[in-house]
Amino acid sequence: MESANGLGYLVAQQLIAAGETVFDVPPVLASRVRVLGSGRSQKNDPNDARSVAIAALRSDRLAQVRPDDHIRVLRMLATRHRDMARLRNKHCTRLHALLMELEPGGIGSEITVNKANQLLSRIIVDGEVTRHRVVIAGELVEDVARLDIALKASKKRIKAAVAASGTTLTDIVGIGPICAAIIIGFTGDVTRFPTKAHFATYNATAPIEASSGDRPRHRLNPRGNRKLNHAIHIAAICQLRYPSEGRTSYDRKTTEGKTSKEAIRALKRRISDRVYRHLIADANKTAIA
Repeated sequence: MESANGLGYLVAQQLIAAGETVFDVPPVLASRVRVLGSGRSQKNDPNDARSVAIAALRSDRLAQVRPDDHIRVLRMLATRHRDMARLRNKHCTRLHALLMELEPGGIGSEITVNKANQLLSRIIVDGEVTRHRVVIAGELVEDVARLDIALKASKKRIKAAVAASGTTLTDIVGIGPICAAIIIGFTGDVTRFPTKAHFATYNATAPIEASSGDRPRHRLNPRGNRKLNHAIHIAAICQLRYPSEGRTSYDRKTTEGKTSKEAIRALKRRISDRVYRHLIADANKTAIA
């Protein structure tokens, strides 16, 4: 099935529940087969079915789709937490714009519910426009307060779910429950990656070669799973803040002449390799149990 973890997710799970064996055919692979293998570039149902069938027959590295398990739970919780955090940031941005119209400079530091309420209490309502600004700002403050409560509850729920998974990812410096939930949830079955290099390519910590002539050069990989890449980036930044193996590695790279960005990329690759080892060890432990 093409995109069994995407648009074809529901049908794939229904087939598994009915006792069928389902393999996931990546859309990119199917499209290449459609253009190069079949000679028919038009995207329609017959051509799609033929290209997916050819890809399934010729490829020996297709991942078998598994029934939903705890990994799906972690993915849903991580996605929910991210969406609420983004919504809170959006409300804070709008609130900041209103507060700057009410008082020059608004709140100079991080916006919190208490700071916003204190500022609003100082405002003298001297007109209809000011009154509506205060009312709307108050509603945004209530929205932020509600999301703060929801985010605290979400963190507790994610922490409990990560603990229930039995993962050892949280032993890595810089990876807490939320990052662990993102990594586990969006990695899925880690055994589908034969080596740590394949995993690094998937999470975009493996650089892209951009050599020119005799000058070897690599550049940032903008592709891959950006959610995984972001979680690994957070871990790297956390390791740079405190004495750790990551900080030592970063300092060594900069001493060798690497730029700060290049040193961070190298650190992210080291973290990716370690994450892969932990995920494989956790999967083997689960299989034995």
